[in-house]
Amino acid sequence: MKPDLLKTLKKKILVCDGAMGTQLQAHGLGPGEPPDLWNIAHPQVIRQIHRSYLDAGADIILTNTFGASRFKLAYFDLEERTAEINMAAARLARAEAGEEHFVFGDIGPTGRLVAPLGPDPLENFYQVFKEQAQALAEGGVDAIIIETMLALDEAKAAVLAVKENIRLPLIALMKFEKGRTSDDYHTVMGVSIPQAIKDLAQAGADILGSNCVSGVNTATAIIKRMRPLTDKPLMAEPNAGVPRLISGETIYDEGPDEMEAGIDDLIAAGANIIGGCCGTTPEHIQRIVRRVQEYQTNI
Repeated sequence: MKPDLLKTLKKKILVCDGAMGTQLQAHGLGPGEPPDLWNIAHPQVIRQIHRSYLDAGADIILTNTFGASRFKLAYFDLEERTAEINMAAARLARAEAGEEHFVFGDIGPTGRLVAPLGPDPLENFYQVFKEQAQALAEGGVDAIIIETMLALDEAKAAVLAVKENIRLPLIALMKFEKGRTSDDYHTVMGVSIPQAIKDLAQAGADILGSNCVSGVNTATAIIKRMRPLTDKPLMAEPNAGVPRLISGETIYDEGPDEMEAGIDDLIAAGANIIGGCCGTTPEHIQRIVRRVQEYQTNI
């Protein structure tokens, strides 16, 4: 029987996988092509990417569904395939993970603003997140992760949609950026770290944290500010540094060596789950696994 996620986190630090989009691009995903459709069109590629992260030592893999909400899929006229795409993604991840590893069903932001800033009322967001989460749960995921959130109203709608409709652990991550001072971290929609921790915990999130931030040192600074605000487990998924466009190619400036060098500080700051976001590769994850294993051997 698979161990309970929240109980496991009381005993050890877990390592999550790295970027999916970066790997899909390496396998031929074209500009403007929906990556979520690859769960159906190219399932063996998705399984291969999952396997590469598991072989690197990851304890957790995320489904390839970051943009698979009805709102997002509508950009590609795929909204009526929402359940199909999410269930397919969950089953692919489950097939590779087996029962030895955790599968998190990935839900990203919709790309829309809640009324009155956008056309859709909050209830529409709730229903969209509910639909996606239920399909992921039916496909066999162990938990739901809501990540890269910028707006608190959208993030809370996602948390409530999950907690009120399915019985799985829920992770809620927001994307924070450094402001003018060393203590000033907000999302681009103006959400502060204390506000996010308070509201998302009250909404029912079991694990909190941040992802898609510019490198491991930024992730450490954010987790360090979160840790005194909650006793819940914290998760960090930094990008591989800052992306730069070189000769038409996006290059990230934080390689596996640089990321590995910052993991001890991220652990010390209070991270319970560590993974990678944009630009990270199986080699980044392998280095994180090595540092986490060395830390846990020495405690």
